[in-house]
Amino acid sequence: MAQLFFRYGSMNSGKTIEILKVAHNYEEQNKTVAIFTSGIDDRDQVGFISSRIGLKREATPIFSDTNIFEIVANIKPKPNCVLLDESQFLEKEHVFQLAKIVDELNIPVIAYGLKNDFRNELFEGSKYLLLYADKLEEMKTICWFCAKKATMVLRVDDKGKPVYTGEQIMIGGNDHYYPVCRKCHANPPIK
Repeated sequence: MAQLFFRYGSMNSGKTIEILKVAHNYEEQNKTVAIFTSGIDDRDQVGFISSRIGLKREATPIFSDTNIFEIVANIKPKPNCVLLDESQFLEKEHVFQLAKIVDELNIPVIAYGLKNDFRNELFEGSKYLLLYADKLEEMKTICWFCAKKATMVLRVDDKGKPVYTGEQIMIGGNDHYYPVCRKCHANPPIK
């Protein structure tokens, strides 16, 4: 039976490289995958997933009006797996579509993304994936400042100072976000 997986982790936990690895493993066995990513993530280029180590691959961008179920249902031959990067940016309806892919098309779906934002609030996509996923898997990394497990994301401004208020979504990488533990989120050792 197919299942909906939500693999979440802080920044730098290897989510994107894991998608690329999973896709490669399927394709090496002559199986097909459908890869999606958020249409608002334009760090590299819309419609691509890019890892920090330089690997890059084209993916179908998801926008507010995208019907993921319809896209997957119309792929011939039927993909063996659906992979999603930046799933924290999904909307509630998108998560319902992912569940429908699993339940009606019997295709496993693996969604990768952040669980919480820099304010330690859930993203909409993450909230509904936590509620509807069959399996939750944490991808671990270490705190930017100490050796503890990173469970949060710290946003910094252009001067490197911590930011705890503002818009939930600001696309960025290591220039504005650090994976941190709870202690370092509250009191980051930044000079």
